[in-house]
Amino acid sequence: MFESLRHILRFLAVARALARHDALFWIDDVGRAPAGLKLIVRLATRFVRRRKGLAERRGKRLAAALQDLGPAYIKLGQMLATRPDLIGHDVALDLRQLQDRLPPFPADRVRAIIEAELGRPLEECFAEFSPEPVAAASIAQVHKARTPEGMAVAVKVLRPGIEAAFERDLAAFSWFARFAERTVPKARRLRLVAVVETVVQTVASELDLRLEAAAASELAENMAGEPGYRIPLIDWERTTGHMMTLEWIDGIPLSDVDRLDAAGLDRRALASTIVRAFLLQAMRDGFFHGDMHQGNLFVDAEGNVVALDFGIMGRLDRESRRYLAEILYGFLQKDYRRVARWHFSAGYVPADQSEETFAQAMRAVAEPIFGRPVRSVSAGRLLGQLFATTEAFGMETQPQLLLLQRSMVMVEGMALHLDHEANMWALSRPVIGDWMRDQLSPEVALADHVNAVIESLGLLPKLVRRASDLMEDLETKRRDEKDRPRPERMELEGWPGYALLAIGAVLLGWIVGRL
Repeated sequence: MFESLRHILRFLAVARALARHDALFWIDDVGRAPAGLKLIVRLATRFVRRRKGLAERRGKRLAAALQDLGPAYIKLGQMLATRPDLIGHDVALDLRQLQDRLPPFPADRVRAIIEAELGRPLEECFAEFSPEPVAAASIAQVHKARTPEGMAVAVKVLRPGIEAAFERDLAAFSWFARFAERTVPKARRLRLVAVVETVVQTVASELDLRLEAAAASELAENMAGEPGYRIPLIDWERTTGHMMTLEWIDGIPLSDVDRLDAAGLDRRALASTIVRAFLLQAMRDGFFHGDMHQGNLFVDAEGNVVALDFGIMGRLDRESRRYLAEILYGFLQKDYRRVARWHFSAGYVPADQSEETFAQAMRAVAEPIFGRPVRSVSAGRLLGQLFATTEAFGMETQPQLLLLQRSMVMVEGMALHLDHEANMWALSRPVIGDWMRDQLSPEVALADHVNAVIESLGLLPKLVRRASDLMEDLETKRRDEKDRPRPERMELEGWPGYALLAIGAVLLGWIVGRL
């Protein structure tokens, strides 16, 4: 009770902050939200004075409000930017511009954190350390330093008290998501609890810098053989839960086209590298950089694209990757029945819906797009329209695909920024084709079949043990009832155990036959 009251009061405080920015438009957009909720919010914000000079676009007003509310709300806004079906395309576009920047915290606090984490004076850990940060965000800030071994490094340090602040706000998010799913029918389809859980998991990775370092290490291992793309080295000796040290990158930001041109770099090749690297991460490895905006990508002196900031990473299991490849391939081939079939076989669309009607809806999404030149067709926005259209068919939100779609839009934007003629479809076709050929070949199908047989064989010992236990139980029961013999029944009491053994024998014969 007291916990709910605390979250309600927090919710009303947030509502008042949103009201100051005239950013409560979503209350009316929710649809069948409880009338009581709308009334409470309106009463709580009735006498709030709005700020002067507010933006005309409501998405910009919401972004400004979330910026003022603090780090957790900035993260929430960035996640909402992936949900145009929930907040509208215009608002989602404005939230993508949400800047994760805050004033830096003092150098003496930085020193205290580093010395507490490493257990040594700062001067023993670093030969040089710049007290002024090169970047300050909501969760951490970054300083340039040099190790005693002479290596230039970037030192990322968590903000003091940030964990407690996030814990409070994320608990409120979770409470409100559960409340919304119980009271608002639309919220259940949007799976707000799962979306908030995605935010919670993402923030957990960002608040433990060892996890971010591990993500960078895994990504570097996966991409080791890919030319033109690399990940900075991690200094594990100077990395803990509250600080991370990695190789310093002197390079040109991908956003600075003039410097790229002055350096004689091939922007078309850079665009191709970025798209290919992202698709390999997502499709081949199922582990991709989830925050690939221009500020996180540089080009080093050797012309390699170098990725930074590994706090937001995405994972896709094999089924999700196959689903993605199949629907993109189906759209490329204009095979809308294939697209529909995979939505149903993956269980994303309920079986009681019409596959033919769904295929028609997919055609309605794609045909207007494919009527334009292919280079002007956005794969990321196509996925966004696809997810929005599926609402009518009861498709639940797939949180693991939302981050992918957001990342794909980012990658497309960077590719077009570098090369106005960049064609996401042409660049993605070889990667998707290779993946499907590798994963759907007869050899892979046979390997999957063998793995299934091996898993079935693993069940046999349990089956035999259960049969043995059942026989022992029956024998014990038979001894206990020896004073009341029932011959006609005694002949039948052992049949469950024998039947179970017979089933096991049949299963074993079936498995051997499949081999």
